[in-house]
Amino acid sequence: MLRALVLHYGVGNVFSVSHALRRLGFEVVVSEKPLEGFDCLVMPGVGSFSAAAENVAGYRRELVDLVRSGLPVLGICLGLQLLFESSDEGPGSGLGVFSGRVVGFPRGVKSPHMGWNRLVKVRDTPLLEGVDEGWVYFNHSYYPSPGDRSVVIAKTLYGVEFPSAIGGSNVYGTQFHPEKSSKTGRAILENFKRLVRV
Repeated sequence: MLRALVLHYGVGNVFSVSHALRRLGFEVVVSEKPLEGFDCLVMPGVGSFSAAAENVAGYRRELVDLVRSGLPVLGICLGLQLLFESSDEGPGSGLGVFSGRVVGFPRGVKSPHMGWNRLVKVRDTPLLEGVDEGWVYFNHSYYPSPGDRSVVIAKTLYGVEFPSAIGGSNVYGTQFHPEKSSKTGRAILENFKRLVRV
């Protein structure tokens, strides 16, 4: 059985992600710090970038090393944002796995962006195999602005066009919540499981 480490860094949404992974057949361990001996790492989260950055600061080096070790990684919502360098939401350092920062929706765009919206694939990746377009569930006020646009694998339109999925080598992230996104979300999580098996 594949073993998934779900990192619990003091922000919400750990339960629903863990439940979705168990339904796919993963053995799930929830930990407040990075551990070795797992087949993949999942970083969920809903909440403040600054609070999350502060909570991971004590083991930031170990976490970056784990992410860069080649282990399959999936960041969800705030977990995706933590993979970048910084956020306009407040102080604190992200992991810097991807260059760029997290920005807020511009004035005039209702925030938070909450509910269902269309996912549009930008390029083919294993995470989005078989997913050309689909409806997925969002709940966020900020989104990543990558320094390298080639890591954007899907986008969504909400007042502005923003990156809604990111991918590079072994590390992927979704600004939406695949565990709450019905058939499209399940297909994406199943694709992630296939990535872990490789």
